[in-house]
Amino acid sequence: MDLTLQELAKRIFPLCESFLFISQFVESRSQFKKGLVNHAFAAALRALLLDYQAMVAQLEHQFRLGRLSIQGLWFYCQPMMGSMQALFAVTRQVSANDIAGSAVLNLLQSQAKAMAGDNAVRSLLEKMTQCASNAYLGILERWVYEGVIDDPYGEFFIEENKSLKKESLNQDYDTKYWRQRYSLKEGIPTFLANIAGMILTTGKYLNVMRECGHSVQLPASENSKLMSFGSNHQYLECIKAAYDFSSSELLKLIKEKYDLMGKLRSIKHYLLLDQGDFLVHFMDIARDELSKKLDEISVEKLQSLLDVALRTTAAAADPCHEDLTCCVERMSLPKSLRALKDLVDSKTLDINDQEVPMGITGLEAFSLSYKVRWPLSIVISWKSLSKYQLIFRFLFHCKHVERQLCWAWQVHQGVRSLNTRGTSISRSSLLCRSMLKFINSLLHYLTFEVLEPNWHVMHNRIQTAKSIDEVIQHHDFFLDKCLRECLLLLPQLLKKVERLKLLCLQYAAATQWLISSSIDVCKSEELSDSLICSEKSKEWKGRTPKGTKLTTSNSAVTESILKFEKEFNSELQSLGPILSKSSQAEPYLTHLAQWILGIEMTNRF
Repeated sequence: MDLTLQELAKRIFPLCESFLFISQFVESRSQFKKGLVNHAFAAALRALLLDYQAMVAQLEHQFRLGRLSIQGLWFYCQPMMGSMQALFAVTRQVSANDIAGSAVLNLLQSQAKAMAGDNAVRSLLEKMTQCASNAYLGILERWVYEGVIDDPYGEFFIEENKSLKKESLNQDYDTKYWRQRYSLKEGIPTFLANIAGMILTTGKYLNVMRECGHSVQLPASENSKLMSFGSNHQYLECIKAAYDFSSSELLKLIKEKYDLMGKLRSIKHYLLLDQGDFLVHFMDIARDELSKKLDEISVEKLQSLLDVALRTTAAAADPCHEDLTCCVERMSLPKSLRALKDLVDSKTLDINDQEVPMGITGLEAFSLSYKVRWPLSIVISWKSLSKYQLIFRFLFHCKHVERQLCWAWQVHQGVRSLNTRGTSISRSSLLCRSMLKFINSLLHYLTFEVLEPNWHVMHNRIQTAKSIDEVIQHHDFFLDKCLRECLLLLPQLLKKVERLKLLCLQYAAATQWLISSSIDVCKSEELSDSLICSEKSKEWKGRTPKGTKLTTSNSAVTESILKFEKEFNSELQSLGPILSKSSQAEPYLTHLAQWILGIEMTNRF
């Protein structure tokens, strides 16, 4: 054979090899088990092979008529040569790596970009990419327009964890349902990589609305169909429009139908003590039960007393008050803070902190809980409620300390008619006033300097939020900031405050004995009756006999008062410098530092 003809024949042979390999690829990838993208790609290749076979038939016809030479065959095959070789390279990589789904689309796109110098081949590969992506875009369209994953072969870049149910939000501390029910997989198509997060969020929002029974309407315009993608980026506009629609609809649903802000205000009333009349009544009627040890407390009795307090106060007007329940924690506040592992680094807390000497009673362990239903549990998760409860326990115990000191102050006021100058009673009265100013300053800081301002900031931000994720972010930021500014994440300061509160409680408990031991009564029975009613200061004034006189002979009383005074002043003075130093790194402590320093100066005066 002529060498020239041999060379021409060798140039034609790769075209035949490409045809055979592509034909085998089409047959092997036409099965659905290979995935929808491979099936669509194989269908597009089959259509191209039909064109190739038509060309071969025409060449054969020319050959039979004796009009086709080897040079003519080479001339007619050249237009198909580049396209077949490019498709052969793609199909060989797909077969060798056994890829499917987005990996096939990414390979086609990369090959099309590599053929930028050959317009015909590039256009063919782009057409193949478009045909192969139709099935993939169909999955994407259902997700962004209905919130449904219709992906029988696991090709989509979003996967669903069906083991996570929405009911788990009430027990799931880490809110895995919201974060992991739907998640991104590896192998995101390159043309969707920049908006993968938006696509994930869009379907999540639609899924929430669907599970709430809220109808999700598909866009009626044909321009919104995700049937193609290209340089005009129309598919990006469609996805952005779908995201805006789902975000606004879900936010409207949760804000209006499920009254998110009303629920948050209700939680603020009860767990942040915004409306304290029910709490005062509850602490009065549940005093005996709360004073018991943990093992002796009846939670059912506390719940019934709480219901009574709610029904007989202004809280009865709140339609959400029935969602309030009570519970008794098994750990002290510092240990509960350590259990909040994602907020408190164990290295920053003293693991060897001992429990308070008085032991744990219901007053230290009592807490309120709140029933939150779907879909509000997305925002007010169990994790968020745990943070609310930590703040409530701290406030509740501060209120208890304040009540005990107020009672002690009433006892002192009951003996005002007596000449107490130069006695231990006058010194005890000054100490009681200092303790009251301390606890009142602390409560004022917690409520008016921390909780109220931060609440209004959160409220305004939620009103202007564009998505439910922004609402969650603002709500979590509010709780984390309140925990820190309430000293709960500052172990050194919290330990000092707890020590001061303990001293106040010990002093309040000893007040009755201190006052009684400081008074020498001529008419013991009359004064005894008066002491029994010491909480009513008016009865003190009306029943104190004229013959009553004070004695300073009881050195034990004086020593006890001096001991309380010395310990309280020592702890208070040590707290002042710590606050002043900490306020440099934590500016929000400036207000509390000013209050404490003012108390310290008053004490010294």
